[in-house]
Amino acid sequence: MSDKKKLDRTIAQIDSYVESWKQFNTFINLARAKKFSAEDEEQLKEVKRLLVQELEMILASFETPPINREDIHGVISSASSIRALSEMSENALRNLEVQWNKIDMTLNSILGQLKVQQQNLEGKSFWSSLFGGKKK
Repeated sequence: MSDKKKLDRTIAQIDSYVESWKQFNTFINLARAKKFSAEDEEQLKEVKRLLVQELEMILASFETPPINREDIHGVISSASSIRALSEMSENALRNLEVQWNKIDMTLNSILGQLKVQQQNLEGKSFWSSLFGGKKK
């Protein structure tokens, strides 16, 4: 597989992961509002399953993992259910959100770095791609 195809695949995987990661945060918000259904609980299980599986695929794409598996597993395992989240203290929920946010920022930073590499492979700089020019 060419470097460009591998990079494109990795970007797509991380992009998908970021979307799933965002969904995870919605369950924290449902717990805080104490408004959730049995269907929401099932969706949380599915999102957690996807997050764990997709994380392993992403980590396999790197010689040196850019994100810490244990940090992500810690956040995911803190949410055994929405009900359990809803029973956490406000301080504990806030701490979980802080951890979630740090990981979200790291994921988006990695994604940005990979997109710069992708543009460099395509012969474009970040600024020229914004303004429609080509790198000379």
